[in-house]
Amino acid sequence: MFNKKIDSRIKLVLIFFITFFVVILLKIAYIEMVDYKKLSSLANDLWSRDLPIEANRGLILDRNGVVLADNITTTSLVLVPSQIKNKEEVTKNLADILKVSYDEMKSHVYKNTSIERVHPEGRRLSYSIADKIESLKYDGVYLVKESKRYYPYGEALSHVLGYVGIDNQGLGGIELIYDEYLQGENGAIKYYSDAKGNKINLSELYLEPASGMNITLTIDINIQLALERELNNVSSTLNPDNSLAVVIEPNSGEILAMASRPTFNPNNYKIFKTEVLNRNLPIWMTYEPGSTFKIITMSSAIEEKVIDIYNDHFYDSGSVNIKGSRIGCWKSGGHGDQTFLQVLENSCNPGFVKLGQLLGKEKLFSYFDLFGFGEKTGIDLNGEGEGIIFPLDEVGELELVTSAFGQGISVTPIQQVVAVSSVVNGGNLYKPYVVKSINEPTSNSVILSNSKKLIRKTISKETSDTMKYALESVVARGGGRYAYIDGYRIGGKTGTAQKVENGHYLDNNYIMSFMAVVPSNEPQAILYVAIDNPKNTALLSSYTTAPVARRILLDIIDVLDIKRQSGAIEKVRYWDDEIYYTLPSTIGKTKKEALKDLFYYNVEFSGYGDKVIDQSPSPGTYLSASSTVRLLLGN
Repeated sequence: MFNKKIDSRIKLVLIFFITFFVVILLKIAYIEMVDYKKLSSLANDLWSRDLPIEANRGLILDRNGVVLADNITTTSLVLVPSQIKNKEEVTKNLADILKVSYDEMKSHVYKNTSIERVHPEGRRLSYSIADKIESLKYDGVYLVKESKRYYPYGEALSHVLGYVGIDNQGLGGIELIYDEYLQGENGAIKYYSDAKGNKINLSELYLEPASGMNITLTIDINIQLALERELNNVSSTLNPDNSLAVVIEPNSGEILAMASRPTFNPNNYKIFKTEVLNRNLPIWMTYEPGSTFKIITMSSAIEEKVIDIYNDHFYDSGSVNIKGSRIGCWKSGGHGDQTFLQVLENSCNPGFVKLGQLLGKEKLFSYFDLFGFGEKTGIDLNGEGEGIIFPLDEVGELELVTSAFGQGISVTPIQQVVAVSSVVNGGNLYKPYVVKSINEPTSNSVILSNSKKLIRKTISKETSDTMKYALESVVARGGGRYAYIDGYRIGGKTGTAQKVENGHYLDNNYIMSFMAVVPSNEPQAILYVAIDNPKNTALLSSYTTAPVARRILLDIIDVLDIKRQSGAIEKVRYWDDEIYYTLPSTIGKTKKEALKDLFYYNVEFSGYGDKVIDQSPSPGTYLSASSTVRLLLGN
């Protein structure tokens, strides 16, 4: 009986131990077969350390693939304090090389951390400094790759592109708005160390960084550079408070160029004031538009059929009196009897007072709303303004008529170019945009894309066609004559708006502007130029902004390959106007015959003989009179 009890206990003990070992074996099997990867990863993380490798930001390109925002490779200093053997020596030498204090460098070298990035002194080092650090061959001192943003065109398009901080984060413009797409995924060099941080002699693992997405803009860099050149010229010759220019494709809302002064260089943004960095004037600035706004009033009047611009007349005596306020015409004594087309050509304020009265406040202000004034356009850039339009219940007779010629209301440049695009494109108000597409950097496959977006209809095609003719007439026969280009149909309207400060108009302080359409019969581009308070110039926009616009238009014509048009309105000629002729062919003619054919030009001969065997420029060139034509003589 006693032996049986002992046998039972032994069996129980054996069963317990067998069960215990089976459980252990099952656990080991589970770890080896199921939990191995997880535990291996945890162990790997316990021993591994990462030296960061910064990813390249995505490129920003113009509509033709020209790189506007690029990356250059630099190096930065990273320390592993536990691996540094002679800390005092390392601190002293690194402080000398980086030109910082001993105490500043000591705070990095002696820091109780696994990895220490030396910031900002050790970021984006020059090659010479990086070579000095590398030559020391210190344990625990590493130089890692970093990507630095680089803008090859400097100041060009700076407010649109924005800029990037030292940690490669977008801080303005496209760089900020699309930062999540432009940022890549950082990589690393993974190494192994013991519990004290000492490097273990195991193979290192390189995790390659992934570049960010590329962004293609609607901008054409060649048109952009034309704007930059002319605004630089304006700054140096007229010393304005500021200036700006915008070019838009009127049939889609695509922005072709946008620039303003003052500006900044995003490669060195830290030296510029915050207000310069953050104010993209073409979308942020609000002001009274002046006479360029007459385009909207005239369009509204034609659409509502309150006038026939060809046959209805207005007599301008020089001024009108509204509620005790005298509203004068810029021309002393007025223009006398005019058609309403001539009212626009002459930019006659009393004539637009009449148009405002004929429309009435409900109709006129409903068109202001229809064309998008008083609200943001929704352009894909940050910092857009709204402008100010009178609430209808605050519009009296005086507010009505002054609004009709662009005074007393406040608008942004982008609102104006979008509205005028609608006037000349058949009455379609499109949302403006700058980003054309976002693309994967390796395959170039499109991730996101923009296309034209119709907001609403504004006017009929018939009204639009009439306005295109009217704006061409302003350039051919009215105040926009200095923007006229022989052989091309240019539409436009000047604007001279007196500035307001603390509720009072300033003396001799104007915003002068010009709105241009090219070509006026089939618009491909709208240009708006505004110069705020130019100095030492005639206080008329026709003399100030129209010539600037003309030079930009010549570049737009060249870049967009706009052909010469027939059927243009014949220009009213003045004594100082350039006259253009089509250059005839003189090849094969005698020297005497060539001189007769080239009566309007300066002729230079080279070579020997009495027959013309070549000429420059070539026959058929549209050339201004008094230009030089070179003829090669031979037998």
